[in-house]
Amino acid sequence: MAAPDAPGRVYLVGAGPGDPGLLTARALELIATADVILHDRLIPAAALDGARADAELLFVGKEGGGVSIPQEQTEMLMVARAMAGETVVRLKGGDPFVFGRGGEEALALREAGISFEVVPGITAGVAASAYAGIPVTHRGLSSAVALVTGHTQGGTGDPSAKDETAIDWPALAVFPGTLVFYMGVRQLPHIADSLIAAGRPADEPAAIIERGTLPDQRTVTGTLESIAEIAQREEVRAPSITVVGLVAGLAEQLRWREEGARYPLGGQTVAVTRARAQASGLARRLEELGATVVQAPVIHTEPLAGPPPDLSLYDLVCFTSPNAVETLFARLTQADDPPANSIRDARAFAGARVAAIGPGTARALAERGIVADIVPEHFVAEALVQALADTPVEHALLARAKEARDVIPDALRARGAQVDVLALYETLAEPLSPHALAAAREADYITFTSSTTVRFFFDAAGGRAGISPAARIVSIGPITSETLREHGLEPHVEAQSHDVEGVIEALLADAAAIRP
Repeated sequence: MAAPDAPGRVYLVGAGPGDPGLLTARALELIATADVILHDRLIPAAALDGARADAELLFVGKEGGGVSIPQEQTEMLMVARAMAGETVVRLKGGDPFVFGRGGEEALALREAGISFEVVPGITAGVAASAYAGIPVTHRGLSSAVALVTGHTQGGTGDPSAKDETAIDWPALAVFPGTLVFYMGVRQLPHIADSLIAAGRPADEPAAIIERGTLPDQRTVTGTLESIAEIAQREEVRAPSITVVGLVAGLAEQLRWREEGARYPLGGQTVAVTRARAQASGLARRLEELGATVVQAPVIHTEPLAGPPPDLSLYDLVCFTSPNAVETLFARLTQADDPPANSIRDARAFAGARVAAIGPGTARALAERGIVADIVPEHFVAEALVQALADTPVEHALLARAKEARDVIPDALRARGAQVDVLALYETLAEPLSPHALAAAREADYITFTSSTTVRFFFDAAGGRAGISPAARIVSIGPITSETLREHGLEPHVEAQSHDVEGVIEALLADAAAIRP
């Protein structure tokens, strides 16, 4: 491969504290154009939804007791990819320059002669506090705020640890304002004892915000003296921040966000295996219901090259997926050499009835100005065949994936119709990162929305043995369930309505049934 004319550029981008709605417009713009995205664990699950289909997504984060990528390796990877001429987004939870090691990465890039841009993100200390009803500054209560790492040398007994910082406890004890500790759940007893010993009032209000800005956010309050014991009793887990100061006492008065009952999937981890481009709707709904979503896309789709069809030849056009709608319209509108006087928009369907296999496909058609004439009650090929039973058909076009069951064309041909099958795209395996695979294996629920996701997930996981026995398997419908059984796994949950909403309804019912 020839060397690039010039190095690429690296963007150190803050992804915010967790709520995808807090991603900045600049962050979304860069995610959509990047060649490579190097991301941490604590980015919003939906942050990568807008990435290009051909972008390389690499996990380079760190997890306590789990996968950890050395910082030096991350910096070398950024430099190498930029030197290869690629546009690199280094995507970090929160703000890259607030306990994100963004400064270290910027120095490494500067030393290597790589140009970079820093895109700030909303940091958790401010955002999570606000979502909990705690203003970190408030006239009459606090005119200053200090952001402090909770990784303290004194709490570990290892003064040589590279990632930890010595804390000047006497200085913090007399600091005239709010203290916000990041990453301090394990060290909370040491933090509280050290502050009190240095003179901070033991009865000063304190609060811990767990999973701040996410649907299952939880806030526990107490005093500096009691907060560590309360956190242990309530089993508070990372990621959490701790707020110490008079403003923490406003949490009850200013609480504006419901917690708990509104989020029936709170505490549940759900793996989504469908293609990333199609997963965003399901992932977003699950997060709204309180679930932690693991993005584990084992498939992706690629359009197949070909000329646009002459739709005037057909009295019936059947679509078997939203992808088929998208790729057929792409052929119509992007043809390099269209026939003279050809119609390249919804008017091309004027002489044909249009059938959609389900509501998702019907919505994709409606977005392009076409109201489907036929949509079956159940969203499988057999139901569409039944729905077409009274529709006269002489010449049909079936727009679908390259690999698909022949239920529809076989049934129409048996009625004497001429059927042309137009393969518009193919479904291919998407390699899973070790991080994504490990997280999916241990999820409370694993969702499968097609037989293809089943086959490719089992290939990636090394068969049934690669799935936690405690995981509950969710199937979108009977065809997918049958494929699961062929792989030796009985689904725990099967959607009655074979679409995303059906999957969610079935999952909610199951979670309610097994909840203690």
